[in-house]
Amino acid sequence: MADKAVPHFHNQAGVARVRVGAREFMCIGALPPFDHPHVFLDMGGGDEIICQYCSTLYVHDPKLKPDGAEPASCVWNDDAPQARAAAE
Repeated sequence: MADKAVPHFHNQAGVARVRVGAREFMCIGALPPFDHPHVFLDMGGGDEIICQYCSTLYVHDPKLKPDGAEPASCVWNDDAPQARAAAE
């Protein structure tokens, strides 16, 4: 994730909640090409936020790195195999 200043997360698996290390991040919904508009979410002083597009509940976990998530598969990278396959 070093190529992005703001972490990007998705919920392709449809889990009930995604724990993230950042309070400010982008939600892309599902993996491309089925992603929704990439929206900036800011928890502010809170510990959770719901994406208005996909209804994913994101919960802040201070034990995770800012670009980390649990499940870890919810972190999105431009060079992920799914993104490469979708672009081809």
